Parts: sequence; C-alpha cells; structure tokens
Amino acid sequence: MTDDDPSGDWTETGVFRSAPGVYRIPLPLPNDGLRAVNVYAVADADGWTLVDSGWAIDEARDLLAKSLAALGSGLGDVRRFLITHAHRDHYTLASVLRREYGARVLLGAGEQPNMAVVADTDREPDRTRLLRCGAVELVEEIGRGGPWPRPVPEEWQPPDEWIADRAVITLGEQADTRLLTAIETPGHTRGHLVFADEAHELLFAGDHVLPRITPSIGLQPAPVASPLGQFLDSLRLVRSRPDAALLPAHGPVGGRVHARVEELLAHHDVRLAQCRDAVVAGNPTAQDVARVLRWTRREHRFDDMDLFNRMLAVLETVAHLDVLADLGELVRTEAPDPQTGATLATYTA
Repeated sequence: MTDDDPSGDWTETGVFRSAPGVYRIPLPLPNDGLRAVNVYAVADADGWTLVDSGWAIDEARDLLAKSLAALGSGLGDVRRFLITHAHRDHYTLASVLRREYGARVLLGAGEQPNMAVVADTDREPDRTRLLRCGAVELVEEIGRGGPWPRPVPEEWQPPDEWIADRAVITLGEQADTRLLTAIETPGHTRGHLVFADEAHELLFAGDHVLPRITPSIGLQPAPVASPLGQFLDSLRLVRSRPDAALLPAHGPVGGRVHARVEELLAHHDVRLAQCRDAVVAGNPTAQDVARVLRWTRREHRFDDMDLFNRMLAVLETVAHLDVLADLGELVRTEAPDPQTGATLATYTA
C-alpha cells in the first residue's frame, strides 16, 4: 500500500492512499479500452464503504479481495456500495457480492428507468436511434452479429436504496464522521451521481469528470431528449460548487475539479463547432457528420473503429447536432426515411 502517485500508471495493481481514510483500488476490465476502473474504499464504522464496485468478473473479484486484505479487511467488511451510475463496470460486482455478504447497494434514483430496461432479458439493441441518425449500415451490421448478449440477472438486481439528489450519506461515527453529498449529474447516464466530501475537499466523480478523456454521451438504455445538454448543465453545476480534488472512476488522481470542467466545456465547444461546420459542408445526417470527424485522443477515422465505438460515435454526434438545433444554430427536420420507413433526422445550416 502506497500513496497515490498522479504521474504513475493509474491502472497498476495495488492499493493507493488518495486521502486520509480513502484508498483507490484499480480493478481490471475485460476487452475494454479503458483498461481499469477505480473503486474507492472509504473508512466507515466497523468496515468500509466502497464508491463503485467493478465489473463482475473473477479477476476483479479476486483482486478486490486481495486489496481489502492489504487493508486488514475482507469482502465481508464492506458495509455498502455507493454506485455512481448503472454501468456494468461500476454496478455488477456489487450486485453479485451483496448476495454473498449482505452489503447494501445504493444507486441514484434517476437511474430507475435505465435499470428497468437493462433488467429486461429480452432486450435488443435500440436500432431506432441509429436509424434516426442515418446509420443504416450499422443497424445491418448489428443484425449480422447474431443474438444480442443477454444480461445476467444476478448482476442487475435492483439496489437496496435509491439515492435522492442532495442526499447526505454519513460514514463513520462520532469523531470520525465523514459526510458525502450525492449530487445528480445527468449526461453520461440520466441518473449519474457524484459524491462530494466538502469537509475534505474531495469529489468522487464517477464518469462525470474524467481527467484524460471525455465520457460517452448518448448511449443509454432509456434515452433522454438531450443527453449532451444535460451533461453540459451538470458540468456547470459542478463548477458552481466549491472546488475539490478529483477522484475519477477512470484515470489518475491529482487534478482539480474546476480546472478539468473548464477543459471539458472547451472541448465540447470545439466539437459543436466541428459538427456545425460539417453540416455547412453538406453532411446532413449524424452518420454523415460522424464520418468526417476524428475520434478519441488518437484521432481515429470513423471507419477504422470497431462496431461498438462507431455506434458511440454516431450517437455522440447526434447529441451535438441536437444541441445545435435546440440553440437555433442548425435547423432539424424529422421525416420518414424512404429507405427504412423509420424517422430520419437531417440538419441544415
């Protein structure tokens, strides 16, 4: 166990002291470009509260057990999980461990629609949104891939408690009390929460504020009208609160929340301008615009990415185009597509 080193490899296996009473435990992710998710163990009365839990795979479970052992504890000493949002790398290991050890699982109340859709074992991917974007080829590619993977019911059981916006969660007891305020920050998902420890100037930021990348916007089981609009509003909300040390779900610690929020807002300003310019240049659909943009920090071309990341790219593009339309900077027209019969959104300047 060592103190966190912001300049080191944040995915390295171990237990890292991020602040007094707060330990970062990176857990592996399977077949995922993010490589790891940070789970934070926070000292609580007679045990630990974990912020997020990891993906329900054996490697992550075993590593979490070893990490807690390094803290003189075990999986049975986890009293509760505070889950920032209902994605499998944050939620599913908590759902599995609860069945064995009895820890309580808490999740934001705004995630109820997403959880209801994910728990539907007959769910198929929502092709309607992709067809609205003009992504007919992607829909056909999904269809050629065979049956969509079904969720494992044990991994998606409902939480023990739905957390309300601005709920205050008390950890510890007497002189060691720590208060975490749950703040609803929709965007990445509709019910995403961050947990603010104002007394110690810490923000457990989940995927809302990430130090090196931007969270995906637009791919939700239960969609909302303007996920990017929600995300930008949530960033401004976090910026309006006291600044804090950033404890992200992916990436190293060591940054400050306000500075990173400013960078994220600036990034989306640039992306909005790029989308607007692409429409002006004669690309009327989200699929068309996505093809002319570059993706990730490595500036990948659209056609060089795998199916899942091309889906993400198209849905992020339409989220930007819809914000521009809502602002009156583009004109959005929705009408049946003669090719598919589905609603198709086109954009003009």
